[in-house]
Amino acid sequence: MLGAPGRVAVILRALNLGKDYPVRGSRRPLRALAGVSFELDRGETLGIVGESGCGKSTLARLLVRLELPTTGTVEFDGVDLTALSGARLRASRRRIQMVFQDPYSSLNPRQRVGAAIEEVLRVHKLHRRVSELLGMVGLSPAHADRYPHELSGGQRQRVSIARALAAEPAVLILDEAVSALDVSVRAEVMNLLVRLRDELGLGYVFISHDLSMVRHISTRIAVMYLGRIVELGPWDSVQDEPLHPYTVALQRTMPVPDPELASRQIDVPIQGEVPNPAAPPTGCPFHPRCPLAEQVCRERRPPLEELRGGHLAACHVAARMTAASPA
Repeated sequence: MLGAPGRVAVILRALNLGKDYPVRGSRRPLRALAGVSFELDRGETLGIVGESGCGKSTLARLLVRLELPTTGTVEFDGVDLTALSGARLRASRRRIQMVFQDPYSSLNPRQRVGAAIEEVLRVHKLHRRVSELLGMVGLSPAHADRYPHELSGGQRQRVSIARALAAEPAVLILDEAVSALDVSVRAEVMNLLVRLRDELGLGYVFISHDLSMVRHISTRIAVMYLGRIVELGPWDSVQDEPLHPYTVALQRTMPVPDPELASRQIDVPIQGEVPNPAAPPTGCPFHPRCPLAEQVCRERRPPLEELRGGHLAACHVAARMTAASPA
């Protein structure tokens, strides 16, 4: 069960997604993604979190068909995007848009804001007003005449969101969309994203290395490590009772606002570095850094399986402990 319990309708489905990149001078590819599967419901937010290099941005590019997967499929509203091309791909991809981390690099510096949004409307033959779209993201019609360099970072990201909304999508892929912003501006944009999701019924795949940001907006959370999902479940379950040691380690990197609680918190930092994806370890990919690793972890890769209601994890130790605990 990859979707949430009692879900309404699946809008986006990734099935066994894998992506390999060739490595110069080696016959062995770099495996950026390995067997990623999940489902997103209409109006739901799936947060995806993990360290740099875990495959989050590669996953984002595959979901919007900027790249083709090596294995697996991406289904949007029941249609396999990986099998489409030409006009059929453009028509389907219009409804799944992406907001990038750096709005300055994703906007044409020589194009006024209004022209950038009008271009989307013209390409997709949609009849909406630029001023209406700017108003949706908290900008005035006057911003349409400005160039990207005349805007603040938060304003540029609002323009990027407006341009994505111009295509009338059902799903937004938000790849580190607030991580480059100042803390105060980040909170404003997060609140904007929550409002737009609720008002428009949008589905989000919200990708970030910051677990606190993911937790703030998500219905469910997927934790990625070395190209795989190692934990997936409702945000409150993952937050209150994480099953995978990597998720526990990520939580301990989050600041604790209460000084008394912070002083009592046991700090167990993640040891070592993320392994080379071109030469991943045998067994569980996290075992070289895991304080709970057993011999089975070194020998056999654990499957991602449901250990509690709607809560999945890929961990031999968690599976054994969950099975041994009373129902």
